Amino acid sequence: MTGSNRTTTVILIRHGECEGNREGLFRGRTDFPLNETGREQALSLAEAISHLSPSAVFSSPLTRATETASIISERCGAEMSVRQGFNNMALGKWENRKKSDIEQEYPEEWRLWLSHPERLQIAGGESLLDVRRRAFANLDTLVKSNAGRTFAIVTHRAVLKPLLAEVLDLGDPYFWKIHLDTASFSVLKHEKDRGYCLVSLNQTYHLERFISEWI
Repeated sequence: MTGSNRTTTVILIRHGECEGNREGLFRGRTDFPLNETGREQALSLAEAISHLSPSAVFSSPLTRATETASIISERCGAEMSVRQGFNNMALGKWENRKKSDIEQEYPEEWRLWLSHPERLQIAGGESLLDVRRRAFANLDTLVKSNAGRTFAIVTHRAVLKPLLAEVLDLGDPYFWKIHLDTASFSVLKHEKDRGYCLVSLNQTYHLERFISEWI
């Protein structure tokens, strides 16, 4: 594609596994590093997307994301930088708590999390609409400044889902209609005249093992 309608490729990546995933915790902005499996996943992920030749990698500021992004950056020879707009959803009083404990302590909010999390507002946290707006604003800025290039974004499940909902113009409820595993990648294409197109979703063929989280 030439001229003003150049195609931009965006690789959307969920970070590799951390102990918060393995222990069934609501992570939020608790700063877990990758565990051994997560580092192995990030290496396999970097190899899997290397043929796409990303020229830049933009990461959430949390360690599990920056470690994943750093491995990708090194393998692909891509410049890495941190974007606060891709930070994980702030979960307030739920952060670093076992999901099983939240289910017992906050049964009404838990039911809403399982059925319609777009309506959930956790004390001290963000709504999914908040996340949707800030994540898309950052994506849109990057697409405009990187037109015609390929770049990667490394972030979190609770950021990627609302971000995909925004680019695909999905209404509520959408959260549980999209599934993304740790160290998976998805690919968007963008053209000025056509907007966004989802090319692939939740690619995990490169992973030997991963935890598939459904709540």
